[in-house]
Amino acid sequence: MEEFESLIADIDAVGIFTHNILLALPMFIPGFGIAWGAFAAFSTGMAFSVLQDANPMLENIPSLTILFMSPFGLMEIAAYSIAMSRSYMIVHKMIKRISIRSDFRVIGLEVAILIGLLLAGGFIEYYFIQSIPTDMPKI
Repeated sequence: MEEFESLIADIDAVGIFTHNILLALPMFIPGFGIAWGAFAAFSTGMAFSVLQDANPMLENIPSLTILFMSPFGLMEIAAYSIAMSRSYMIVHKMIKRISIRSDFRVIGLEVAILIGLLLAGGFIEYYFIQSIPTDMPKI
């Protein structure tokens, strides 16, 4: 738990955004993006599991509840879903031998939406982290 606390001590909103964008952009890669997204989801689940094991107060709360109750969690899920679905749609069009040239504008718009969601989510998440009291009693 001390390692987690030391990691979040030096993070800021731009750092959170950078981390999330580096996770999200590869999700646009045809085919690979779906596997990368599944790996990112698995890693997030493992991190939530470790936090639940370390904090008895979170023991009875399902991990997905924590994710879905936070606005930044929902923003991240929406952003990752956009990227992974585009990855699938590109693969589908490639298999059907349909040109993806007409999709370039839409892909650019989706990347812009993804950046907007993750930027806002990074600042909201940073605000939430800063609002956590540092002198919480240990249980």
